[in-house]
Amino acid sequence: MRPAKATAAAVTAVIGAGAAAVAAGRLASDAALKAPPGRPLPTEPRLTVHGTAAGQITLTRDLASLRPGVYGLAGDGSHAVVGAVLDAAPHSADTVVRRLERVTHGTLRQHDKVWLTPNVHIGNPSAALGLDHADVDVPGELGSLPAWFVPGARDTWVIAVHGLGTTREHPMNIMEFLHDLRFPVLALAYRGDLGAPRPADGLNHLGETEWRDLDAAIRYAVRYGAERVVLHGWSTGATMALRAAAHSGLRDRVSGLVLDSPVLNWETTLRALAAARHTPEALLPLAVLAAQGRTGTNSDRADEAADPTLLRVPTLIFHGPGDEVAPWPLSRRLAGRRPDLVTLQPVARAPHGAMWNADPATYEEALRRFLTPLM
Repeated sequence: MRPAKATAAAVTAVIGAGAAAVAAGRLASDAALKAPPGRPLPTEPRLTVHGTAAGQITLTRDLASLRPGVYGLAGDGSHAVVGAVLDAAPHSADTVVRRLERVTHGTLRQHDKVWLTPNVHIGNPSAALGLDHADVDVPGELGSLPAWFVPGARDTWVIAVHGLGTTREHPMNIMEFLHDLRFPVLALAYRGDLGAPRPADGLNHLGETEWRDLDAAIRYAVRYGAERVVLHGWSTGATMALRAAAHSGLRDRVSGLVLDSPVLNWETTLRALAAARHTPEALLPLAVLAAQGRTGTNSDRADEAADPTLLRVPTLIFHGPGDEVAPWPLSRRLAGRRPDLVTLQPVARAPHGAMWNADPATYEEALRRFLTPLM
């Protein structure tokens, strides 16, 4: 081959390899930027139903199926609620038996593929919990945002925001508890959720732009009588809460933050989700670059959510070392740098966004102690 032809072939090969790498990085970034609400995150394993009996269900033995606590069990067309592991129940070495609390939708059959989810309830607060609620529309910058409003006697409202892999059904886990404390609760669906406006690029920005929908919810709450608001966010919903508390024009009305499994560095979370989809480690930096290019997210602001200087109000963080999506050390570091404002409640053996599920009683008691001075 002549030198010119050899050079051209080499350049073509390099360009082709570069294009393939860019495409692979873009695909890897989809793990976070296109995480669909209500579907399992890549870190959540699929389990097989091996059988059911009165009040019991047998599942594939896995670290996930051995988790303590109460979880939703979702499948394609089904939803149930499972409780504690029943060690005394007969089972084979490769299975686990858990208490089957109820089947809320569909049926569970042998060989069905299912996954654990923090969403214990489905439907709306009236159907799932027997709580009076109103379906309201919050005016947002992209259009109307659907929300549930559960009334209460206090003039401090709790605005609840779900995160990655869940829907506004997730806050129903604590809605009865908040209702018993007489807090009005506003559970928001934001851009990209079912029934909410779709962002122009169709992508999840991991709280970087979504926080403006939470800002709209604060404005709605104040317009309809809230003197103060507590923002309770899970996962990227916690990121939204931090940003709204720092940047909202009504941030002076925010009296407290409750952060469950907060995403405090979006690059770290994106890498974790891409790696869980078996992306080669060498391609993870390309996934981050692809995300920056697709969303316009500034890498210099990757740590802004964890900036301790931006905290102005009492903050309760629920988090634990079992979180594979949002690293626990970042929450521990934030709490260590702002001990005057931040209370960290460690939760063992809980996956991302499921701190309540692992131990509901302890979670609610910590929440009660935190909220009491803010009433």
